[in-house]
Amino acid sequence: MKITDFRVEKYQQIMDRPLGDSNGPSGDDLINSSILWINTDEGISGQAPMGNDYVENLFQLIEGKDPREIFTHWKNMIDFVFKAGDEGEAHGALSAIDIALWDLKSKIYGEPLWKTLGSDDPKCKIYASDIGYNLSDQELFDFFDGMAEKGVDSGKVKIGISTEDDVRRIGVVHEALSKASKRPKIMVDSNEYWSVKYAIQTISKIEEKFDIFWAEEPVRRWDYKGLRLVSENIKAAVSTGENLNNVGDFYSLISNQAADILNVSTYQSGVTGLKQISNIAYAFELPVTTMNCIGNYNAQIASAIPNHVMMEVVDPGREQAYSKWNDNIEDGFLHLDDTPGLGLIVDENKLKKLQSAKINRKAKAPWGRRKGAGLYIKGFAKGEVKWK
Repeated sequence: MKITDFRVEKYQQIMDRPLGDSNGPSGDDLINSSILWINTDEGISGQAPMGNDYVENLFQLIEGKDPREIFTHWKNMIDFVFKAGDEGEAHGALSAIDIALWDLKSKIYGEPLWKTLGSDDPKCKIYASDIGYNLSDQELFDFFDGMAEKGVDSGKVKIGISTEDDVRRIGVVHEALSKASKRPKIMVDSNEYWSVKYAIQTISKIEEKFDIFWAEEPVRRWDYKGLRLVSENIKAAVSTGENLNNVGDFYSLISNQAADILNVSTYQSGVTGLKQISNIAYAFELPVTTMNCIGNYNAQIASAIPNHVMMEVVDPGREQAYSKWNDNIEDGFLHLDDTPGLGLIVDENKLKKLQSAKINRKAKAPWGRRKGAGLYIKGFAKGEVKWK
C-alpha cells in the first residue's frame, strides 16, 4: 500500500454558542475549520479535522510511502521543519498529517483508533468546559446542568478579569454540577492572563470559598519558575501545556517540577506527539488531561494513556461537516464505539453547503492576548460581555 495524494478542504461554521475567555471575553460563534484527506492506492483514506496549505510542503516526505510507518514519517517531518522550528503553519500541517495517518492505519486494520493503540477500555472520563466568559449566569448554569444530567461531575470555568464576578460564576458552576455529585470537581482557567503575584493572590481568594481541583494556565506557558511558585503557594494543582508544540517544549516544565498536571492534545505534533508527551509524564508520575477537539476524537488516544485523568468536552456545535462523531456521554464518561479510525465520518454534502454559505464577517478567534494581560487587570470594555 502506498500514499498517493491528499486534499485539504476549508470552510467556516457558525457554532451553537459563542466561545470566549479572558483574552477574548466577548466571544465569537464563527470559526474557521478544515479537513485533511490522505489517500492511498488501495482506496482507503485517512482524515484529520484540521490542515492547511503547508501540508503540500510536507507531503513530499510521505508520498509513495507505506502509510503504516507513522513514526518514521513523523520523524522525517520533524527533521524537515528543524531550521524554522515546529511552529505555526508547519506545526499545524505536521500535526494534521500525523492524525490522518493514524486514522488511516486504524481503517486499514478495520478497527477504532483506541484498539489500534492497544486499549481494551473504550471509554474516557470527561469534564465539562464552558469556554464561555461571555455567557450569562443562566447560560452558564444551563450548560453545566445539561452536562450534570449526563453524569458529568467535573467542570472548568473561564476566569481572570474580575475576581468578584469569577467567584460568583464558580458558584453557579458548582451549583449546576452538584446534581451529579455532592462534591463536584471545579477547575479554573485564566489563559495566562495573570502575573505570578496576581495569580497567587487571586486563586488564594477563590480557595477561601471553593475547593479547586486545578488552576489552569495561571501564568505564561514557558515560565517554569513562575508556575512552580504558583503551585507552591496555592492548594490547587497547577495545570498547563495546551499551547506548547511538542515533547521538547515540556522539558523545562517537567525537569523543574513546574506543573502538577500536563494538558496535552493531538495538536502537539499529532497522535505521535501526544503519546510521547504522555509517556514522559508517566515516567515522572505526572497526570495528563486531554484538550477539547472537534468530535471528541482525543478520547480515542486518552483511553490508551495510563496516566490520563479527564478529557475536556465543550460541545459548542463544531461538527456540522460530519454525519458521525464521538458524542455518546453517559455516567460522566464518553463511550467510544467500533467505528474504524478516529470515529469521525465526513458528510460531503454538508461540507459543500458550508463552503458555499455566504458569511459576511470574519472570525475573531484566535483573538490573541488581551491588552494589559500580565501587567495589570483591565476591567471589561463596553460590549465585551452580556452578563445578567
